[in-house]
Amino acid sequence: MKISVLREGTHCQSCHDCTARGFAICAALDKTKLRELAQLSRHVRFESGATVFAQANIATSFFSVHAGTLRLYKLLPDSRRQIVGFALPGDFLGLPGLPQHEFSADAIGRVTLCQFPKESFATFAENRPQLLRRMIELAGRELARAQEHMVLLGRRSAEEKIASFLIGWRDRLSGIGRGGEIMPLPMKRLDIADHLGLTIETVSRTFSKLERDGVIQTLASGVVLLDTPRAEALSAGIS
Repeated sequence: MKISVLREGTHCQSCHDCTARGFAICAALDKTKLRELAQLSRHVRFESGATVFAQANIATSFFSVHAGTLRLYKLLPDSRRQIVGFALPGDFLGLPGLPQHEFSADAIGRVTLCQFPKESFATFAENRPQLLRRMIELAGRELARAQEHMVLLGRRSAEEKIASFLIGWRDRLSGIGRGGEIMPLPMKRLDIADHLGLTIETVSRTFSKLERDGVIQTLASGVVLLDTPRAEALSAGIS
């Protein structure tokens, strides 16, 4: 596993200046409690393709994404891969009470994270109800996203799945201040296929069809939504 620790004051900002703080788990803390939490953490960097943690391994740490994108996936018994999601800045990875990781997390491009020892973080959170409420809030969002993904896998056409993925990704980027005309897609087409339960050939054909129909424009740097109402209608299952 390729990992490098970021030295304090050299590569990372203070917690007060962190660009992800406003939508991360630590948004619930005041300056004093934030400083206490910072004493528990270290900043780590993973290069593209590196594994942050692996499915079924003992969970010894929690992570908060500071920058970059992570691929979250489970391996089935026959070695097939199901991508369960993609983590963005502000996302918190880890659930108290679970002894091992339920999925694996790999870096898509370079990522930086705040790493917290599991036991120390759990002790810190026990007496800070505002942090626990924030954890419940973030967990609720993840649950809602997982439920929507279940519907997406079982009840949508390929075109609807791709449109729903693009609209959802747009909304997530906008939520962390990364919205713009060009929507970056750091993940590969195979990642999207494994996330949506499609083949890579189907994903490529569907992107091409949406582009021919004037719904999207694909660029090397990402995707532009040319016909947002149409994309949103497809995302909602309205043909």
